[in-house]
Amino acid sequence: MFVQELVESRLASMTMAYLVKYDHQNKPIPELATVLPTKANGGISPDGKTITYHLRKDAKWSDGVPFDADDVAFTIKVILDPKTLIISRDGWDRIIKVDEPDKYTVVLHLKKEYSTFLGFFATGSAGASILPKHILENSANINTDPYNSKPIGIGPFRYVEWRRGDRIIMEPDPYYFRGQPKLKRVEYRVIPNRDTVFLQLQTGDVDLWPNAARAYYPRLQALHNITVLRQPSYGYGHIDFNTTRPMVQDARVRRALALAIDRVTLRNTVGHGIGIIQDGIETPVSPFFDPKIKTSTFDLAKAAALLDEAGWKKTGGDYREKNGEKLTIEFASNTGSPDTDTQIELIRGWWKSVGVDLERRNYDPSLLFAQPENGGILYGGKFDVAVFAWFLGADGDLSGIFGCENIAPHGQNVMRWCNKTAQAAMDRFNLTYDQAEQKELNATVQEQIYADTPTYVLQINEDLFPMNTDLKGFHPNAVSAFDDMMNVDI
Repeated sequence: MFVQELVESRLASMTMAYLVKYDHQNKPIPELATVLPTKANGGISPDGKTITYHLRKDAKWSDGVPFDADDVAFTIKVILDPKTLIISRDGWDRIIKVDEPDKYTVVLHLKKEYSTFLGFFATGSAGASILPKHILENSANINTDPYNSKPIGIGPFRYVEWRRGDRIIMEPDPYYFRGQPKLKRVEYRVIPNRDTVFLQLQTGDVDLWPNAARAYYPRLQALHNITVLRQPSYGYGHIDFNTTRPMVQDARVRRALALAIDRVTLRNTVGHGIGIIQDGIETPVSPFFDPKIKTSTFDLAKAAALLDEAGWKKTGGDYREKNGEKLTIEFASNTGSPDTDTQIELIRGWWKSVGVDLERRNYDPSLLFAQPENGGILYGGKFDVAVFAWFLGADGDLSGIFGCENIAPHGQNVMRWCNKTAQAAMDRFNLTYDQAEQKELNATVQEQIYADTPTYVLQINEDLFPMNTDLKGFHPNAVSAFDDMMNVDI
């Protein structure tokens, strides 16, 4: 429920309770639900405002207690409680009532249609997992409950030990309804230094490096005991503009800064040729990929012309000025990444050539992504430009990141961008269950992003999974890499 990083989502997909997971083709499949609700099977009412889930009767929590509809209803109640520090209640706030006709049926009554309801309890959308009512119903404070340090879930694995900052140890869940996985122990190690990860792969102390750094790709390929799986991701690297800040409030300035970034050079020098350069935010393996969006090219002359047009003029010095103020961009990034360091220094040089001063602010990731009450940089709006990565859900709903109602700190729209045309399309997207119409509406949003540049895609990521050649049966999809771990063996 409080997940903010991809690694947490991936651990949760192995251990926690979800109604929906994803198959190798990135399509949703039932997990604790017996079937995905549709209008055709009666799971969605004709008016689209009632969703019925039928639940498995053979599922148990990893402590042996049976799972039923009470757990789903309880979790929704927790999410809708204003005291729960969930990042966003987008979609959840459409639920006005939850019925349980029996212990294995949950009926959600919505105030209006919500076409991406599958994301409520699904792995691939970074959604919440279901909570065990029998453990948490009497919790004094769900945000700080001891449960959070060693959660109980329903998955092929369960947590044995969680050593903060060191490792997380998992074992097979003896109560998992699909049977027992082949792996008898999984250790997720927290290794801050990537050179150390590489060395431990080389020696066989580490068997799998999910989302390996691109800089290591040539060396990983040269290791005789390692196979490297490379595939397009739903994640994308990007720079975000805080559209409420004076320096980047003008869309022409944002566009100029984007055009003054040589993405091909970034990919080839920093990314070692890995990554897909495009302007649309949806990956080419998504059904929502929009081929109509053209790919921008590096153009310093056009960038300079746009800055001139926006009133930022060179008056003899290295940097542009307007009304006596220098065009200085406060650029926020994370510490601990040499790739990011190199990337920003390259951008600094290109921006300087068009008269823009880049003033870097480095933050520990925990502070960069913290909530405003904890001094968070992104959610607190303390930046002009920031570089990081997003991982989109598979359902095509972009409102969680780009919706006006989800402007930080009330959601994940850290760009604080509100576009009427895009918002109308996102609203309509969530009202229609027609997939062709959804595709058109998603394209409208992407095209508005392209035109207004609240964010700029540096590359669609390609996931690298270097693994021990003895590791068999690991076939990650692009949405949720650890959804299918039953037949993984070593």
